[in-house]
Amino acid sequence: MNKENKQFDEIFRLLKKELRNFTTPVLSRSKWEEIVHTPYTTLISCLLSLRTKDEVTEQASIRLLKKYNTPQKMIELPIHKIQSLIYPVGFYKTKAKRIKEISKTLIDEHNGNVPESLNELLKLKGVGRKTANIVMVYGYNRKGFLPIDTHCHRIPNRLGWIKTKTPEQTENELRKILPDKYWDDFNHLFVKFGQTICVPISPFCSRCPINEFCKKRSVIKSR
Repeated sequence: MNKENKQFDEIFRLLKKELRNFTTPVLSRSKWEEIVHTPYTTLISCLLSLRTKDEVTEQASIRLLKKYNTPQKMIELPIHKIQSLIYPVGFYKTKAKRIKEISKTLIDEHNGNVPESLNELLKLKGVGRKTANIVMVYGYNRKGFLPIDTHCHRIPNRLGWIKTKTPEQTENELRKILPDKYWDDFNHLFVKFGQTICVPISPFCSRCPINEFCKKRSVIKSR
């Protein structure tokens, strides 16, 4: 095992230890129990989460998906009803329209099923790489996918692993350097790490479990 892989081993071990009491992204495990866990509910909850705080996403997802958890049920809902159920998520009017459109597309073009292909998911209007990767990982439990959100983009750059400007570039570069045995843990660990310790502005470096491994790129001030 080379030095770089040993470092990855230690970093992931320390993050797991530090963050073991935190829940997975999008919806906490206890709340997921109120919703049927399917690729469709994963897709819709991820769409709701864009530019929205986790706790707001969680409650909106429960209100909407507890009952309307299939494309067939969703298209029967008037848009104003979807809006009222998901408010106050960010851009709730646009998201309500998008949810309705995607549900109709799934019925018309995919027999009511969410595509099991990343490329097919990306063809759905409003679905980007982050959402498509999340559906593959959390909806279909598939390996070989790396969902990259703002935390997963920022932190590897801050650590000095990569030097990229966009989440898509980050995904491509991480695929080259991060052994695939870490991929299953990467998203949920780095999202929670970025929400609690390695925050965007003034990160908590004094209590960071992987401080010794960090090059602190673009960190102007820390706590």
